[in-house]
Amino acid sequence: MTRRLLITGSSGLIGSEVVAYFASEGWEVHGVDNNLRADFFGPQGDTRWNLGRLKEAWPDFRHHEVDIRDRAAVLALLREVRPTATVHAAAQPSHDLAASRPFDDFDVNAVGTLNMLEAARLACPESPFVHMSTNKVYGDAPNEIELAELPTRWDFADPAYADGIQETFRIDQSKHSLFGASKVAADVMVQEYGRYFGMPTCCLRGGCLTGPNHSGVELHGFLSYLIKCNLEGRTYRVFGYKGKQVRDNIHSHDVVQFMRRFIEAPRKGEVYNLGGGRANSVSILEAFGLISGISGKPMRHEYVDQNRQGDHICYISDLSKLKAHYPGWGITKDLQTTFEEIHRSWIGRTAA
Repeated sequence: MTRRLLITGSSGLIGSEVVAYFASEGWEVHGVDNNLRADFFGPQGDTRWNLGRLKEAWPDFRHHEVDIRDRAAVLALLREVRPTATVHAAAQPSHDLAASRPFDDFDVNAVGTLNMLEAARLACPESPFVHMSTNKVYGDAPNEIELAELPTRWDFADPAYADGIQETFRIDQSKHSLFGASKVAADVMVQEYGRYFGMPTCCLRGGCLTGPNHSGVELHGFLSYLIKCNLEGRTYRVFGYKGKQVRDNIHSHDVVQFMRRFIEAPRKGEVYNLGGGRANSVSILEAFGLISGISGKPMRHEYVDQNRQGDHICYISDLSKLKAHYPGWGITKDLQTTFEEIHRSWIGRTAA
């Protein structure tokens, strides 16, 4: 029996990792990507280089130039492919851009997700549906947790959050940014298709998703963009919180390995905080030191005494639910390895 995977956002960071892994495992892989990222972020956000890489590496990979906002096209594609599993990773990913293009943001993130869900329900309701959500569904509520200021980072002072933030943390009555709000709508809809229609769905509320195939820009792609700035000698702008804001970073490889486990043993309407956990958490100041140690170049930066609206001061994912439901899964790529891979990738792309 042919196993068919449909992946939206297939030229992006997570999508391309999904393509590579499942193609290598013998799946028939169908990718959906119309390079809207180039429209959102300009030439630096263009992902065509990644599409070319995938086509060269996996000649049987099938690319579909479909806009997920196009309901008729999405319905037709799902009827045609009838995937064994669907991974929905396409999104407008920027806080800042959402504020200037709210219709595009909501149409991609919320309406596009509804289009995918309904098409899947009509064509293949029994197939697992994995949605890349975001920790921004919690808005800035994590900033209400008592914090301790350490020399290079903020950290949770409340021992209840020693392992990070769990999935039971509230998602409303906080400032999300319009991006966060559109992702909340998508997140809840994915849950609803699982709970109401009994479909095998899950929302992966990602921390900072990263890896060597990221087209990082200032408005999105924290580590990728920071490392690119170091490599090119550019000035990196730090927005507020003294540069001590903390993110937990997860390599795209480990994201895909969790997806694989969910597809093999799906649940209905589940939610998981999928990040690097405490071990892979880093502040901007700490990231400066780490990349300078790898590249041998000083990190040029300037400080803007104004944080981004809805931005987290400290965010660390509690991975206990993930590991309880799927005990074979764990983080395999530490921060040092991740930084080195991204650094090598930018050198290779610059030289190409």
